[in-house]
Amino acid sequence: MIGIQVDGKPLLRAYSMASAPYEDFLEFFSIKVADGPLTSRLQRIKIGDAIYVGRKATGTLLTDNLLPGRRLYLLSTGTGFAPFSSLIKDLEVYERYDQVVLMHGCRHVADLGFSQSVVNGVLESEHLGDLAASKLKYYPVVSREPFDNIGRVTDMIENGVAGTDLKISPLNVAEDRVMICGNPNMIVDLKHILSQREFVEGSSAKPGHFVIEKAFVER
Repeated sequence: MIGIQVDGKPLLRAYSMASAPYEDFLEFFSIKVADGPLTSRLQRIKIGDAIYVGRKATGTLLTDNLLPGRRLYLLSTGTGFAPFSSLIKDLEVYERYDQVVLMHGCRHVADLGFSQSVVNGVLESEHLGDLAASKLKYYPVVSREPFDNIGRVTDMIENGVAGTDLKISPLNVAEDRVMICGNPNMIVDLKHILSQREFVEGSSAKPGHFVIEKAFVER
């Protein structure tokens, strides 16, 4: 939870951390809502201003909540990319999986700027660059402008276009594990698609084939 004081009271919202576990700073990814109760104010803060940061992080996008698999799909839209920014910087993710498929869907090409910069940073990293180059597959998707990959993340998964473009086998429960974060409608659609293919949702109590970020859905 992060926030600021408004009229003498804390105004807080849940945000996913985009920074890696080993980094010595916290990074968050947010859109700017002109009349939003929190973001309308957050976007105007300056260096030295005080903000609230919760002491405890919670969430469901943990590799321990997934059964062992060969390939990890990270499916996101908009600011739902934030937790995957952290995951693709984590060496453990590459040690667990042969391939990591990162899909980020946005309305406009400009909205992909953050994910593109994070991916480029990982590929250029002294410690992760070579490993990420061999395992990380970045697949950006745009829905409202001309682009190499036009459409929605759900469509690209359901019709198999992403797999064809990336030259990987179709999504299957025997090999693939999935993490989902983004638009609530996208999450509902993907849960339906995965359930039809016999994927079972995982949790800390019982690992499964896919997990969703419930805190993101509840925002």
